[in-house]
Amino acid sequence: MSQISENTRRRRSLPIIAVAGLLGAGLTAVPAQAEPIVETELVGLLNINDFHGRIDGNTVAFAGTVAEQEKLISDAGGSFLFLSAGDNIGASVFASSSQGDQPTIDVLNALGLAASAVGNHEFDQGLDDLIDRVMEGGANAAWPYLGANVYDAAGVPVLPEYEILDAGGVSVAVIGTVTEETPALVSPGGIEGLTFGDPVEATNRVAAQLSDGDEGNGEADIIVAEFHEGAGAGTPDGSTLEQEVAAGGVFAQIVEETSPVVDAIFTGHTHKEYAWMAPVPGEPGRGRPIVQTGSYGEFLGKVLLEFDPATGEVVSASAENIARSTTPDAELIAEFPMVAEVDEIVQAALEVAAEIGDEPIGEVTADITTANAAGSFVDGFYEWDLVEGALPTKGDDRASESTLGALVGDALLASLSDELRGGADIGVVNPGGLRAELYYDQDGVITYAEANAVLPFLNNLWTTTLTGEQVVEMLEQQWQTTSEGEVPSRPYLQLGLSSNVTYTYEVDPDGDGVLLGDADDQGRHITSVMIDGEPLDPAGSYTVGSFSFLLQGGDNFRVFTEGSDTRDTGLVDRDAWIDYLTEASPVSPDFARQAVAVQDQPEEVTLGEQVVFTASMLNLTSLNSPENTTATVWLGETEVGEVPVVDGQAVVDLVLPSTGQAGASELVLVAQPSGTTVTMPVEVIGSPFIDVAPSNMFYEEILWLYEQGISTGWMTPQGAQFRPLEPINRDAMAAFLYRMADVEDYTPPATSPFVDVSTSNMFYTEIAWLYEEGISTGWMTSAGREFRPLEPIARDAMAAFLYRMADEPEFTPPTVSPFVDVSTSNMFYTEITWMQATGIATGWVGNNGTSEYKPLNDVARDAMAAFLYRFDHME
Repeated sequence: MSQISENTRRRRSLPIIAVAGLLGAGLTAVPAQAEPIVETELVGLLNINDFHGRIDGNTVAFAGTVAEQEKLISDAGGSFLFLSAGDNIGASVFASSSQGDQPTIDVLNALGLAASAVGNHEFDQGLDDLIDRVMEGGANAAWPYLGANVYDAAGVPVLPEYEILDAGGVSVAVIGTVTEETPALVSPGGIEGLTFGDPVEATNRVAAQLSDGDEGNGEADIIVAEFHEGAGAGTPDGSTLEQEVAAGGVFAQIVEETSPVVDAIFTGHTHKEYAWMAPVPGEPGRGRPIVQTGSYGEFLGKVLLEFDPATGEVVSASAENIARSTTPDAELIAEFPMVAEVDEIVQAALEVAAEIGDEPIGEVTADITTANAAGSFVDGFYEWDLVEGALPTKGDDRASESTLGALVGDALLASLSDELRGGADIGVVNPGGLRAELYYDQDGVITYAEANAVLPFLNNLWTTTLTGEQVVEMLEQQWQTTSEGEVPSRPYLQLGLSSNVTYTYEVDPDGDGVLLGDADDQGRHITSVMIDGEPLDPAGSYTVGSFSFLLQGGDNFRVFTEGSDTRDTGLVDRDAWIDYLTEASPVSPDFARQAVAVQDQPEEVTLGEQVVFTASMLNLTSLNSPENTTATVWLGETEVGEVPVVDGQAVVDLVLPSTGQAGASELVLVAQPSGTTVTMPVEVIGSPFIDVAPSNMFYEEILWLYEQGISTGWMTPQGAQFRPLEPINRDAMAAFLYRMADVEDYTPPATSPFVDVSTSNMFYTEIAWLYEEGISTGWMTSAGREFRPLEPIARDAMAAFLYRMADEPEFTPPTVSPFVDVSTSNMFYTEITWMQATGIATGWVGNNGTSEYKPLNDVARDAMAAFLYRFDHME
C-alpha cells in the first residue's frame, strides 16, 4: 500500500518566481534581490467527484478538459495527479449503467485516474462486486479505491486507506473516506457486516501515520484528503465557506477538525460547487484548499501546490473549478491521444447501449401518456391533434394531469414506501420530469430504451416529511410564484401524484375572474385533500417520495426545502422506474382524475334538503382518455342521484335522502366511464339514526335522547338505527331512566332484588337502582319478586315510573278523568292524570272529541323519547 504508483507524470524543477508568473495569484513570488532562489516543486491536483457514469455527448469534452489542464501544468513545469472523491460509477446514464459501468471504468483508466475515494454508489451492487469486478485487483479499475473509514466486523479496514503517488519526485499521499450515511443509501445486503465510521477521525488517524517519521508505515511529502462528503450549498447557491461552517454538521467538522498535516481537501457527495481556501485549525494565517466540483464532470477541480523540498512544506496553494472545455471535440481528439481513446470507448458504449435499449422490460395494455391540450374527444375518446400526419412525440401539457404522471407517482410510492427507503406515504412527480410517452404501438412491449426515455435525468430519489398543512402548501404552489413573488412564464404546474391522493380546489377563490397569477388567490385554492381514503390531517406527518430535483425546491416548490428528515435513498429514478415496470407489468392507464375543481363546495349538508355544487375538469387529456357522460352522487354509502356530465362538468342539484347518519361523512361524486372520484368531507346535519327522518313527529325528542347519551340505538352495517315504532322493554326503560338521572357512584347490591334478573344481566346496575329508588317494585310471585325485564312496558306503568322519578309531587287528580279509557279507580289514575296535567302525555283525540290514553298499550320507543324529553323540560 505504500509503494509509489506509476500513474504519474514527471517534471523539471522551476524557481518559484517563474512558476508564480506562469500560474497566477494563488502563488507567492519573492523579490529578485532576496536570498538565493530555492527551487520548489509544483504539484497540480486535478479532481472530480460524483461523475456518475456520464458516458454521453459531453464525455469527450470532459476528457479534453482533463487533457488541457494537464498540458497547462506540464507547460508550467509542474507535475500532476488526476484524482476523484468517489461516486465515479452508480446512478449512471444508460450508456454506462446498461453495461455495468464498464465504459466509465475504461474512460477513467484512459484518463489515468491515479486514486479515488470510494463513494456510497460504489457500494450499489455490494462490497463483493466492488472488490471482485470493479477493482479486480487492479486488473479492471487501474486506480485504487480508498476507504479508510470502511471497517469489517473486527474493525479492520476492508479497502486500502491511502495510496502514495509520485508527482515529479514529490510523494503525495491520498487518503479516501466515504459518507458515514452509506448504510442508509445502499441495499443493506450488499454491505452486511460493514461499519462506516467517522470520516474525519479516519482521515486524521491515517494522516498521523503518514507524517510520524516512520518510513515503515508510509511517509509522504504532501497529504491530500478525499472525502466523499461535503457542504450543503456552494458558490452558485450564494453560500460562503463561513456560512457552511456555521451551519454545523459533518462539513464543519471536515473544515475545522481535519488534521493540519493535510495539505488539500477534496469533497463530494452533495453535488455542490465551491473552491474555497479554508483556515487550517491551530495555524493562524495559513489556508488550505477545500474543493467540490458539482457533479457529472461539468467542472474539474484544480489545486496547485508549491512544495519546498528543503523544508518539506507546502509554501503556496491555490484552488479553482474549471468549467468543461468548449473546444470542439474533433480538435480535442486530434490533439490528445488519450481523448481519442476516450472517444473510441464512448462511441462503442453508445452502440452497445442502443442494442441493449431494445430489450423488453415490461408491457402496457394501452397508451400511457402525458397530457395534451391540443386534442378533442372523438366518439367518446380523447384524440391528439396530428402534426404533419403523425402523432406528436410528446403531449407535455405541464398544466394538466396525465395517466403517465399518475403511473410514475405510483412507481415512486412503491419504490420508496419501505422504511429502509424512507417510508414514503405519497409519490410526487414534477411535470417537466416526464420526457417521453409509453405508447402501446403494435404489441404493448416496453423496451429498456423507451422506459429510460420517460425519466432520463438520473435524479436520485429522496424522501422528506411534511406536515399536512405543508402538503396543502405543496398543492397551492402549483399556482406558481418565484421566491421574489413574481409569476413565472409557466404560471401553473400540475404535480403528478400517486393514486392514493385526491383533492378538490377552487379555480377563482376571490371570484374576480382572474384565474392565474392573482395574488389575492394565492394560498386559497385547495379545499379538501384525501390520502389513502382519509381526510388529510393538517397536524399529521406525511412522507413524500420524489426526485432530488423537486425536493430541493425545484420548479418553485419551495415548501419541500422546509421538510424534515430529508433523505437521499440511494436509488436512481431510472433504475427504480424500470424495476417497477418489470414487476408491475402489464401496466394500464388510470383515467380517473385526481384533482377536480369544485365550485360552491359544501362543508355542511342537511338531510332531506338540496345539495348544490359544480364539479369541473372531470376529464383527462392523455391519449385515449374516455369522455365522462354521467356522474353519480353519494352521501356516505347512500346513493343520492345521477347527473349528466357535459364538457367535463357536472352541475349537481339534488335532494338528499331524509334519513341517514348525522355527523362527519363524505359527499362523493363518481364520474363515468373514467371512474374519476371526487370526495368531499362534509358534516351531515340530521338524524343520528338512519330510520328516523327529520320529518318524524318525534324527531326533535329522539335527537335530544341521542345527544344526552340516553339512547345510542343499534349499529348496523347500514348505520345506527333507533327503531322508533318498536316497544321498549322494561330493562331498556331502566337504562334510559338511569342515564337520564346521570347517576354517579352507585354500587348495586351483591344479591339481586329480583329473581329473574341476575347480577350478570347487562342492565343489572340500572334495574337495581330503579328498585332501590322505589321507581319500580316489580311483581311478587310465589317464586319471589320479578322484574320481567324483557317484557314491554305498558303506558300506565310508564306513568308510574315517571311520577315516582319526580319524587311523587303533590298533585290532586281531577274528579273527572280526562281520558275515556282511564277510570278514576284505575290503580295508576293519579300518575296518568299527572302526566296529562304536566303535558308529558297528551293521549289520542278521537273523531268524537274524546281522548284516550290506552294505558295497557306498549310504549313505543319514539313515544318514550317524547315522554322523557317532556319530563326533562317540564316546568
